[in-house]
Amino acid sequence: MSLVKRGFAVVNYTYRLAPEYQYPAPLEDTNRVVTWVMEHAGEYDLDTENVFMVGDSAGAQGLSLYAAICTNPEYAKEYMFKVPDGFTLKAIALNCGLASITITEGEETSELMKDYLPGHGTEKEKWLMSPVLHMTENYPPTFVMTAEGDFLRDEAPQLVQRLTECNVTTCYRFYKWNERPLGHVFHCDMRLEMAEVCNDDECAFFKKFIS
Repeated sequence: MSLVKRGFAVVNYTYRLAPEYQYPAPLEDTNRVVTWVMEHAGEYDLDTENVFMVGDSAGAQGLSLYAAICTNPEYAKEYMFKVPDGFTLKAIALNCGLASITITEGEETSELMKDYLPGHGTEKEKWLMSPVLHMTENYPPTFVMTAEGDFLRDEAPQLVQRLTECNVTTCYRFYKWNERPLGHVFHCDMRLEMAEVCNDDECAFFKKFIS
């Protein structure tokens, strides 16, 4: 509802989760959603010339890879599915996501990642799952955000650095709040004043690219 009030038509979806469904299931599901949008846009008055996507946490990881699939033909060859003809991302937002994948024994995020990856973290899987390795100058304009209390806050500057190297239009926001540290994906709690600020910032970024 918050995005609708800001002038956007919204398609919200979930994807299959590990350990029952492993990589690349979420990317396959994302592509199915995009295909559905392209096929049914006329029924819902959706503007397929101005498509923006947002991913939070693991969703940001998946979106960062899907954007690479859409814009890097060599990387796209690694996947069995095909992005729908005519589909273009106008811009994306990566909220509290990962820049690259490392596997450290005993570390919580690494253990979860091993459940997600069929080979439990082979060198090829880590290469495939690291978005900074697949970004090119064709990557869509990107809003990157993190927060003072986000346990993945060190990842965002790495994303921004690579996007900048590729000359991709990028907006980086690091959010703080005087009342208390803002945590991982804080912007999803619409009771927070700073959640409104963050969502306003993202939508303002997107609106720059509407044609």
